[in-house]
Amino acid sequence: MDLAASKLFEFREACARRESLRASGKRVVLTNGCFDLLHAGHVFSLKSAEKLGDSLWVAINSDASVGALKGNGRPIFNEKMRAYVLSALEVVSGIFVFGGKRLTSEILAFKPDVYAKSGDYSMEKLDSGERDALQSAGVEIHFVPFLDGFSTTSMVERIKRSL
Repeated sequence: MDLAASKLFEFREACARRESLRASGKRVVLTNGCFDLLHAGHVFSLKSAEKLGDSLWVAINSDASVGALKGNGRPIFNEKMRAYVLSALEVVSGIFVFGGKRLTSEILAFKPDVYAKSGDYSMEKLDSGERDALQSAGVEIHFVPFLDGFSTTSMVERIKRSL
């Protein structure tokens, strides 16, 4: 059984592909997250983000990063499985994994044209380091509509209560 994520790239290769897209005049959109249990809220945000440019790239937190952010028992699915599921989505052009809690150095190296985050965030809620990196790289920041009622953490809690 082949579960290779066809759109998963090492970061260096993702940057090279991004440069190729830039050279051909394409607008690259970047978003990020854990994507631990892909749900309708994720898909809604990704479909909205994809409309902001020509190529949507998703930076997913490494397994260690998800554990540090979300706590014991997370991630539910490892980074390769999360990338495999995201690769199946037509709106996603490419994926890379980042190991830190924040995406600051990756933003500066990848240099997307647009950064998209779901509407439960705002400029004030963005990590200040990430926000500074985005602004210094001249990246447009957009907050895409948020589909209320969908949160992986709340879904995990609901599942636990139902057992």
